[in-house]
Amino acid sequence: MADPAVFTRMDRSTAAQWSVIGRETMAAQPLVADHVLALLGHLEGMVMGFAVDQLTHCLQTATLADRAGADDELVVAALCHDVGKTVSVANHPGIAAEILRPYVRDEVYHTIRVHQDFQGRHYYGHFGGDPDARERYRDEPWFDLAARFADEWDQIAFDPDHDTEPLGYFEARVRSVFATPTHFV
Repeated sequence: MADPAVFTRMDRSTAAQWSVIGRETMAAQPLVADHVLALLGHLEGMVMGFAVDQLTHCLQTATLADRAGADDELVVAALCHDVGKTVSVANHPGIAAEILRPYVRDEVYHTIRVHQDFQGRHYYGHFGGDPDARERYRDEPWFDLAARFADEWDQIAFDPDHDTEPLGYFEARVRSVFATPTHFV
């Protein structure tokens, strides 16, 4: 860094210091895709009782979305929807959604944020939960997309014999979607 932004309190920082931080942040933006791809790599071998590991599950979900004609934001979101499991299974939808939030449109963000409640139709009852948990979102404009994501792609993506695209197939789209934040929160 040529001009380090040195301050010990934000309330005493200057516009010039924030200019340096802004430039450095934008210079590091290409690394975001590398970090996301690395997080996806951490899902490999994480089986947790399923027929496939979590990376394969994410690849299958993205493959299904891709073959159904989903756009790049939705395909990348399908690929990344369970990446939060590298940190916490309990709140993995929220983690994945927040990683995606600055890079995808609102309906895609919400679809990933609530995907577990939508997928819960297929398993919540086995744990004493409400299989109709998705109904609390019925009036949301993204409800149909979240239902399609859960029912047509996510919940069927645990097949070890499924013709699944490898991570490399999706890499250019990951790099494109994560290249520049387009939705600031």
